[in-house]
Amino acid sequence: MGYRLSKIYTRTGDKGTTGLGDGSRVDKDSARIEAIGTVDELNCLIGILVTHTLPDDITHLLTQVQHRLFDLGGELAVPGYNVLSEASVEQLEQQLDRLNENLPPLQEFILPAGTPPAASCHHARAVCRRAERRLTQLARMETEKVSPQALKYLNRLSDLLFVIARVLARHDGGQEVYWSKEV
Repeated sequence: MGYRLSKIYTRTGDKGTTGLGDGSRVDKDSARIEAIGTVDELNCLIGILVTHTLPDDITHLLTQVQHRLFDLGGELAVPGYNVLSEASVEQLEQQLDRLNENLPPLQEFILPAGTPPAASCHHARAVCRRAERRLTQLARMETEKVSPQALKYLNRLSDLLFVIARVLARHDGGQEVYWSKEV
């Protein structure tokens, strides 16, 4: 395989546009680039999360998620190109069910806190929700196409990140921090 980038700066974006994978150029603040950037930001936050000491299965799962988010970025960079499959969504659902089965039912809202890994995971969840909003905005545009699997994937991923945050808050004897209207 050849090199993906032989030169980092090209000067082609100096006037506020950027190139997509199909060769077209769009404004750097377009809805598509906003979606790509937010998915990239989410991937970075998950990368930060996996630098924490986590259970091996969660590290492995989050690393797989990073690969799928990279795929999603590729989808968004090439309009009409689809990589994420229904199987990708189903894999998230299976992991959600597996991780959630040992957690107590929610009886109160949870603050994005607990332990550094749990709080970091909550941060990733919040950015995942933003990525989902950006993708929904893009999908609603008549001139743009977004695969339904991409929207489903981000929706399930935000749920999974919430459950992982709950698991991480309890890891090594920690606990979740519940919201209280009394404080």
